[in-house]
Amino acid sequence: MTLQLKPEFLQRMPQLKRTAVLVIGGAEDKVHGRQILSTFFERAGGTDARIGIIPCASREPDAIGTRYHNIFEEMGAKSIEVIDVREREQSDNPVWQTFLDDCTGVFMTGGDQLRLCDLLANTSIMERVRMRAQLGEITLAGTSAGAAVMGHQMIAGGGSGESPNRSLVDLSTGLGIIPEVIVDQHFHNRNRMARLMSAIATCPDKLGIGIDEDTCALFESDGVFQVIGKGTVTIVDADHVFYTNQADVSPGDPLSIHNLRVHILSQGDRYNINKRLVLSPLHHS
Repeated sequence: MTLQLKPEFLQRMPQLKRTAVLVIGGAEDKVHGRQILSTFFERAGGTDARIGIIPCASREPDAIGTRYHNIFEEMGAKSIEVIDVREREQSDNPVWQTFLDDCTGVFMTGGDQLRLCDLLANTSIMERVRMRAQLGEITLAGTSAGAAVMGHQMIAGGGSGESPNRSLVDLSTGLGIIPEVIVDQHFHNRNRMARLMSAIATCPDKLGIGIDEDTCALFESDGVFQVIGKGTVTIVDADHVFYTNQADVSPGDPLSIHNLRVHILSQGDRYNINKRLVLSPLHHS
């Protein structure tokens, strides 16, 4: 696991101020309790937070950037910058570069994960965000499309409501922030279990993580995440699979996958992605 938080940083920060990577299933509560957004805000530094919002996955970046700007402004963030990249060349903008060097939190919004990667993969902006998140220098959150891009492999699209098969999922290259995982979002809400299983049959070395709406996998150090929110996080683990016909059947034919492990985790449950192990739950965030 490449996400390593510096021990000296963790020692000097109180529990709620620790940096984290929040992988959010989409449609997080923006009005009432705002549990997930409030957790991001606190982990980014609370009223000392300097937050960068990346809305470029959306076809309406002005509107969605403004919406999150207003939310974090209401919470009391010290400063907020909407990093509204429309062309890859804009990643060299010195104003944004300077802000990202000093910020404490970055939030990637929903939209189209392919659009997000087309605009930002391998740019100076995203390389800086990725490096600082993996070093534990900032808190990073991605919701919906912003969650899908977290792995090295990414679900770019596909269907639902079928048996697992190779044609059910389109895979592409993500941003590699948590390279060991493949993330699917709006998970049970859009019946995407077969899609995630199909992805893991193609990439059995990766861990499948399906995240429901208004639900988050909150990663800290050592590859451990905790579930917060109203839904569940589904783990699809092919580590003990001893047979699949994935390489031998045509794209539309049903897949056989023997000894696939599935875990369903809810609020407070924890999981270690390095050890592929469910941990004792914590029933608070």
